[in-house]
Amino acid sequence: MALNLQNKKTIVTEVKKVAKIAISAVVADYRGITVNQLTELRKKCSQVDVKMLVVRNTLMRRIVENTPFECLTKTFIGPTLIAFSTKHPGTAARLFKSFAQEHTKLNIKAAAFEGAVIPALQIDKLATMPTYEEAIAKLMFTLQEASIGKLARIFVTLRDQKKLA
Repeated sequence: MALNLQNKKTIVTEVKKVAKIAISAVVADYRGITVNQLTELRKKCSQVDVKMLVVRNTLMRRIVENTPFECLTKTFIGPTLIAFSTKHPGTAARLFKSFAQEHTKLNIKAAAFEGAVIPALQIDKLATMPTYEEAIAKLMFTLQEASIGKLARIFVTLRDQKKLA
């Protein structure tokens, strides 16, 4: 479908709003993916608050101008889809990684987080980043383990002091 200039400007403005509030983005080549598979991916994205778009590369370059995702400009070659994570930086990366394992035709090109490009080979770093709840749980577990360790050391010290006395 051909877009007139006004429609293109509208698309750029709307998507730029999403890009400005997004935490991270993942870019992939969707050649060979069927419409049904793309629809399935869109549904999964909407369930986890990830905004996925298929937009012309020239429009995408304009969208990411003056955003933390400007570093992805070189990846906008060929059929490209982009997903913006708005709540957690690893959400889109996790989603695309699991989808790419099921559908080998999806080729993850790169991701961006905090203004830096993350190559496809290192996407696991972003995908395995713990969520806020997971990080808090790990911290609480560590604190709990540390306090149990201190208590055990206190008992050992008390026992040793009683033996000496």
